[in-house]
Amino acid sequence: MVAGAGSRIDPRCRGQRRVAATASHGEGAGVVSERRTAVIIEDDADIRHLLETVLEQAGFSTVATGNGLDGIAAVRAYDPVITTLDVSMPGIDGFETAKRIRTFSQTYIVMLSARSEEIDTLQGLEAGADDYLTKPFRPRELRARIEAMLRRPRAVPTDAGETAPVAAAAPAAPVAPAVPEPVAAREPVAPAAPAEAAAQPVETQLYTGDGSGPWLEHRGLRLSPEERVLVIDGHEINLTRSEFDLLEALMTSRRRVRSKADLALLLRGESYVTSHFVSEADKRAVEVHLANLRRKIGDNSSQPEFIETVRGIGYRMTAVEES
Repeated sequence: MVAGAGSRIDPRCRGQRRVAATASHGEGAGVVSERRTAVIIEDDADIRHLLETVLEQAGFSTVATGNGLDGIAAVRAYDPVITTLDVSMPGIDGFETAKRIRTFSQTYIVMLSARSEEIDTLQGLEAGADDYLTKPFRPRELRARIEAMLRRPRAVPTDAGETAPVAAAAPAAPVAPAVPEPVAAREPVAPAAPAEAAAQPVETQLYTGDGSGPWLEHRGLRLSPEERVLVIDGHEINLTRSEFDLLEALMTSRRRVRSKADLALLLRGESYVTSHFVSEADKRAVEVHLANLRRKIGDNSSQPEFIETVRGIGYRMTAVEES
């Protein structure tokens, strides 16, 4: 079913399917979407139709768009749980699209691209993507990654300006689908220039929470798993969900080394068992998240104050001197 007349999506957005949306006719009318909506931003019609099939079989309503600007409008209108995003598109590319979406939405972003270089994965995660899959992708793997993300809470801002963990709405129990064959990768358009590697200053604000609940502390870092906040010298540091989960895992483990594979499974919401496959891309994603985390807390990987790299294995917190 195509979205109703109250939709504010640009008329160029085609292929909107089975979206439950309503709108009032008064001033400020808008679209009220159900929480189990997925937005697809993909310019290739075959891949777009495949994604519609995979996501609808997983229990989502879908809104399909063919370029970044229409995709941004769809995310703003339908407030989706999941957004899949192609990198090479006409107009603005997937990296810029993700950055704009992140200014107003906490939707889970899964970036899909034929580009498999490490710099592309790094750019995607830094732009705000939660996961990065290369084409040709396996539909079953895409569904598994989405279901893993939905098992973890997403911290969203409250009316008081603080953050609180909110569990994402899980899709209805899916019917085992007939999985299509992997889609062949298209030739990418000219790649975007690499993002600047220079660290940018991190804005902080004074912490005004009530301080209740247990806190994890390490050399001036104070982390509250219940409030999902990190405080350094009285200032709250804004972390992404993945950065917070990694820091909490390391602070809980203290001097015990956590491997990259272990941390990758943690981010996917899976237990550390040998039956779960961890790719090199998953491990690189952990490295990128740790690098961003270190930048935000002012840590230096060569002379670490907080997080120590154990070469060839993983990460752990630095030692605390006995008083």
